[in-house]
Amino acid sequence: MTNHTVHAASAPADLDGDLATLRGDCARMAPYWEAPDRAAAAPVPPSLIHGVDVPASSARLLDAMSDYGD
Repeated sequence: MTNHTVHAASAPADLDGDLATLRGDCARMAPYWEAPDRAAAAPVPPSLIHGVDVPASSARLLDAMSDYGD
């Protein structure tokens, strides 16, 4: 988290920060994070793939959504 300080009384403090603040926080923390070893994904044989069951209410919801967003 960023330690916010207010330098000017005329501007309201942005307590949530912005993208630049978030990127700076992440850059400072990156040396302390460990990335797990990447495991290679094994191919799945087609015989193990069986369709997906979708509840009717979810299918109606998805059917009513636009293909490219609004």
